[in-house]
Amino acid sequence: MAFTVLLVDDNPVQAATRQAILTSAGKKVSVATNASHALALLEDPVLAGNVRLVITDHLMPVMNGPQFVAKLREQFPNLAVLVLSGLPDAEIEYAGLNVFYRPKPIAPEELIRLTKLFCQEALRRTA
Repeated sequence: MAFTVLLVDDNPVQAATRQAILTSAGKKVSVATNASHALALLEDPVLAGNVRLVITDHLMPVMNGPQFVAKLREQFPNLAVLVLSGLPDAEIEYAGLNVFYRPKPIAPEELIRLTKLFCQEALRRTA
């Protein structure tokens, strides 16, 4: 069963790079250019039903990572979320939001490993 990874990043170079890495590893990836765009994409019940992991940046315009995850949790309380940030101290801003926090830069192999891990966990939860 092919699950979708929703990648949220306002930096087009980083988004395209991560999308290419995950696609080359056999993952289906949808990209949102900001948090509002991601929430709008998740209004599609087909996409929302297939997303098993959201990978989001921390610093984004209008709605930052913690604000986005808080809104995401209202509708998807158990969806796996991986937060990537160049700010090592930002992890505290996600207290109580049930995320996995990883500082940038993240090696391609680690990104692939974490994505596979989260998708396997999602499969076990839905089986």
